[in-house]
Amino acid sequence: MEADSTGTTMAEKADAEMAENPFEPYIESFRQQLEDQDPVFLIGVIVALAVVVITCVFLKYFLTSKTVQSAVLLVGLCDSGKTLLFSRLLSGKFKRTQTSITDSSAPYKAKNDKGSIWTLIDLPGHDSLRHQYLEKFKSAARAIVFVVDSAIFQKEVRDVAEFLYVLLTDAVISRNSPALLVACNKQDITMAKSAKLIQQQLEKELNTLRVTRSAALSSQDGSVGGSLYLGKKGKDFEFSQLPIKVEFLECSVRGTKGEEGEADIESLEKSLAKL
Repeated sequence: MEADSTGTTMAEKADAEMAENPFEPYIESFRQQLEDQDPVFLIGVIVALAVVVITCVFLKYFLTSKTVQSAVLLVGLCDSGKTLLFSRLLSGKFKRTQTSITDSSAPYKAKNDKGSIWTLIDLPGHDSLRHQYLEKFKSAARAIVFVVDSAIFQKEVRDVAEFLYVLLTDAVISRNSPALLVACNKQDITMAKSAKLIQQQLEKELNTLRVTRSAALSSQDGSVGGSLYLGKKGKDFEFSQLPIKVEFLECSVRGTKGEEGEADIESLEKSLAKL
């Protein structure tokens, strides 16, 4: 009786352990099989599994976190000449335009030996539209052509600087580092400012904006918030301080001979050919 009781107790104990860990027999069997295998074979299996895991992680990162930067964005204030520039770059022809209220896009073939093809996108310049369209396309930007009306730049310098400030402190643009080409348009007009003067005045205006914007954000929550700091702290702002390439160039989309003549955009086309 006592032996039967002991046997029953052991069986119950074994059943209880099995209930607590039902996979124990399988684990033990698998461990035994591993011990019986050739160590070289086991190392091969481990290496193969590691390669599969690393490949999956790489593919997930490459396919989901990378956006193809294949667009050239034309941005700027209203009436700066963006839409006519869009037409000139695509066909070389003069085209009467009006203020855009939506984006326009078309394939653009760069004038280089590689025959690079980018998607040229003309974004609306109106204050109520420009930011939402920039948000839509900024991730795909390989280059941003910021068109400036050189003839009335003195009147628009503050507005131009504010739009540029938004571009230059944007986290996505800073991370992707597209080339920034500031096209100083309407050089055929006598009162047009030179690219060098426009650059210098924009640096001064952006320096002032940096101070006022940082002060405004600090007064709200005691910090500078999520915006990127423009340039280098403790130094007056210069475009050379930026992590992206910035180039100022002069052009005349209309051309010196008006509608019948060719546009003077050769310097811009050369810069686009280097992308």
